[in-house]
Amino acid sequence: MEQQKATISQAWPYQQDAMNLPVANLETALPFYETRMGFCLVARADSPRKSATIARDGIQLGLVENGGDPTQDGCFFAVDDVEKARAELKANGMDKELSGFSRQKHGETEWTVFFVIAPDGLCYCYGERQN
Repeated sequence: MEQQKATISQAWPYQQDAMNLPVANLETALPFYETRMGFCLVARADSPRKSATIARDGIQLGLVENGGDPTQDGCFFAVDDVEKARAELKANGMDKELSGFSRQKHGETEWTVFFVIAPDGLCYCYGERQN
């Protein structure tokens, strides 16, 4: 029986641009997003610099060899079920890259969240809005 997956409804970049996330090496970064995080490759380009567009649940991210510091960037993903999201990542072979759950408040909204550090250094926060 195939496990159910969480749906990512929105992605908010930590810096300015979710379509310009810095990676040092696109070739080594892509398999993680496809096999572990469940994204699909949509497009690739070699110029003006190596880049790829990946998609999942109607959202798109851009990974680019742009010389930026991946440890200073990433995205917050709003998901419908944070526990399903974490279970899916674990089922896809992630373990040490995952943090435990915590609660965070942004403005008046409370979220249950966990973090993933990709091998390329980008940080992703998965969060489910709490009532």
